[in-house]
Amino acid sequence: MKKLNYMPGKRGTVLCLLTVLIWTTQLAFAQQKLSLEDAIGIALNNNYDIKLVNNDIQVAKNNVNLGNAGMLPRVDGSFSDGGSKQNITRTQSNGNQQTLDGVRNTSMNYGASLGWTIFDGLQMFTNYEKLKELQKLGEVNAKATILTTVSNVITSYYTVLKEQQLVNARDSVLDISQLRLRIANNKLAIGRGSKLDVLAAKVDYNTDTSAYLQEINLLKTAKTALNQVMARDLNTDFKVDNQINIDGALDYAALSTQMAQLNPDLQNAFINRKIAELNLKQIKGQRYPVVSVNSGYEFQKSASPTGFNTQQRAQGFTYGLTASLNIFNGFLQRQNERNAKIGISSSELTFEKTKQEINAQLLSTYQSYSTNLDLLKIEKSNVDIARQNLDITLEKYRLGSISPLELREAQKNSIDAITRYLEAQYQAKLTEINLKEISGTLNIQ
Repeated sequence: MKKLNYMPGKRGTVLCLLTVLIWTTQLAFAQQKLSLEDAIGIALNNNYDIKLVNNDIQVAKNNVNLGNAGMLPRVDGSFSDGGSKQNITRTQSNGNQQTLDGVRNTSMNYGASLGWTIFDGLQMFTNYEKLKELQKLGEVNAKATILTTVSNVITSYYTVLKEQQLVNARDSVLDISQLRLRIANNKLAIGRGSKLDVLAAKVDYNTDTSAYLQEINLLKTAKTALNQVMARDLNTDFKVDNQINIDGALDYAALSTQMAQLNPDLQNAFINRKIAELNLKQIKGQRYPVVSVNSGYEFQKSASPTGFNTQQRAQGFTYGLTASLNIFNGFLQRQNERNAKIGISSSELTFEKTKQEINAQLLSTYQSYSTNLDLLKIEKSNVDIARQNLDITLEKYRLGSISPLELREAQKNSIDAITRYLEAQYQAKLTEINLKEISGTLNIQ
């Protein structure tokens, strides 16, 4: 608001407008400019969903190793030391009886053992491929989360921009209403006007003030939502750009090609289908024998004063080869293979379903995008016409050649045209963002 020096009427209106003036003045000094690039950068660094999915990626990356796939040998070390203290009574074959008190037996052994599966029907290699696919799946899910976050940031940013422009538009409307009220009071003071015109002007002025305050509240709410997406202090105040730049040259065929290659949901479904195929391959590998080699070193020492040998010590290497083959497990092998084949079929159906859904989403969004671009041209023309009409009507009102009702109608037409134009801009930008998100080409820098 710019002209708040003339405030006749009730004290409540004065206090209300003074509050608006103070709030506007504070904003001028406290707000910092926030660009769209800065907002995206802050969100990528702070957003909780992105941090969580990055942790999942790190876990999946750590899991891709030869040991986790079962390709490497396993070495175990062992150590035990113990003993006993007993009272023993022994009866010999000749009938003699011997009693020994506090007989202590001791034993100690330690060693290392190695076990290595050298063949398991190629299951270990399938496991390794599966781990790599799971890592890819995590990266695709991370990309989807990042795209969604960036889309939310851009949408929230342009919501703030739209509300910011609507506040400016409401402010201009309020200026005209204030001018009309001042002219009505001046005419009444010199005897050329009526009290009815003054009252009507006050009602319209208060109505515009109310709409202005409501628009300010919507702007605050939009800023809070953007701060939330950026995961920063919700009370941080800022201002954004004043222009919505719309890419009006998006091509459906190019978007469709990019979508087939880059859409995270499609990539997710494709990877899940490949994982299902690897799962069947892994289960089939259980039909083959499992061959392992083992080796180790062992040291043993024991003492028993009542035994034939009072002390014994042994040390040395051990080695061996083991092989096992599943001959019959209650037809579970065949059942597991059938279930794995069903899993492949389900993954293929899921892939085709996802592909169709995304194609439908792309087509409907592109149709809305084209319609919004056409509407934008019409609404821009309406804004220019409504502005010219308001300027002419306001000048005639100053000269006293038209009634206040005609001025109010021109004023209403102007704000309605501006509101529709801003909404058309906003919807065109939203459909542009959605198209780029679906095609996987949304800029995340």
